[in-house]
Amino acid sequence: MRKFDTQVQYLKYKVLREVARCAFEDRLFDCYNDIPKIIVKGKEATMRCCVYKERAIVSERIKLATGGDKSNSNVIEVIEIACDECPVSGYTVTDSCRGCIAHRCEDNCPKGAIYFDRNQKAHIDKEKCVECGKCAKVCPYTAITNSKRPCENACKIGAISMNEDKCAAINYDKCISCGACVYQCPFGAVSEKSFILDVIDFIKKSENNSKYRVYAVIAPSISSQFSYAKLGQVVTGIKELGFHHVVEAALGADLVAYKEARELKEKEFLTSSCCPAFVKYIETQFPQLKENISHNLSPMAEIAKYIKEQDPECKIVFIGPCTAKKAEFQRETVKPYIDSVITFEELQALFDGKGLEINTLEEGVLDNASYYGRIFARSGGLADAVEEAIKEQEPTDFKLNAISCDGIEECRMALLKASKKVLPNNFIEGMACVGGCIGGAGCLTHGEKNRNEVDKYGKEAYEKSIKKAISIYIDE
Repeated sequence: MRKFDTQVQYLKYKVLREVARCAFEDRLFDCYNDIPKIIVKGKEATMRCCVYKERAIVSERIKLATGGDKSNSNVIEVIEIACDECPVSGYTVTDSCRGCIAHRCEDNCPKGAIYFDRNQKAHIDKEKCVECGKCAKVCPYTAITNSKRPCENACKIGAISMNEDKCAAINYDKCISCGACVYQCPFGAVSEKSFILDVIDFIKKSENNSKYRVYAVIAPSISSQFSYAKLGQVVTGIKELGFHHVVEAALGADLVAYKEARELKEKEFLTSSCCPAFVKYIETQFPQLKENISHNLSPMAEIAKYIKEQDPECKIVFIGPCTAKKAEFQRETVKPYIDSVITFEELQALFDGKGLEINTLEEGVLDNASYYGRIFARSGGLADAVEEAIKEQEPTDFKLNAISCDGIEECRMALLKASKKVLPNNFIEGMACVGGCIGGAGCLTHGEKNRNEVDKYGKEAYEKSIKKAISIYIDE
């Protein structure tokens, strides 16, 4: 029964599971002594040069699992000791070089970094090369290629480079915490901080105080995860962990769609506010468009705000696929409503850390959102929901002309056109992860089947209109 896409995810999960187990059993001080030995046994340490290095890396993973570097506010960090297996990125001359006499590569190099051996084969002096790529552009044999490390290649906004020790380095001014580098790093050297200890602490306090309730707000993309159990069993499992109630973030999505439809009609051009990585990208790379970001909260924060109004002393934990949500809940506008965020990977670790076999549990039920709120989980769903919300509101001649950007590269192109006032659309749905939330770095699994599962889940919604789903939350 495979729960993860890769062995790297599985290794992260094992560390998180053992940290959760120690925390539930009130022996957290044993983490650093016991967990590396549990996870890394001598004969199994095949990934590294020796068992001792492997255990040292696991110790660094434990630090991230227990909150990471408190002086660094970014949620993504590099485990430098684990970042030593990838070849150095940059332009290299391949065996396709024919040793021609044209030497266009040499003539076009601005730094004199090209030299030739006695067979006239070209080579690049890495001390002089500035990675401009001019040599590669003019080579008639396309013999010069630019190889990138997986983390650099995954980061489409250029926030990752190499430091003087040839380890990955993150530019935190650029980083949008999308987690693409986390998912793509083959050695798990790039990872995100975990707040599972805070969540376990909330749960334990609620067990000793009947007035202290902990709510779980779950993302609609959960419908495509935990394939070995039914969704209702996952809901029951969350309650068995100690959560008082489980609420759909899709209800917040319905609220956001309704409000964004109104805001769009007033302003006539808008970008969505649901994906925190997309919002951060606009703020850092297209600041001239900041005023066009929807002023509504994200679905996570919107429904949490309503819960806090009803139960001010409660704690609310968002559970979803997104590493960027770990950054969002720390923003001043969201802090009052969300107390912590964990991913589906971490939820699995909590289940197993407490010894819960969720596929043996009875099925619980979720509050009913609409079909449109639930399909926010995949690319295009948000735009479909806003279009429906426009139709459900007072009669209007306003026409939605949306562009759904699937991944940060498509977001960049749309925002670039918008900044130059040549974008024909009046609404940008921005999703930093390819596929939407179902492509988030904190998912257990990724793939096209996840989109189908989300649509199926949406069609099971009892409420058939957005307005009906949110009737108790809005005043008309």
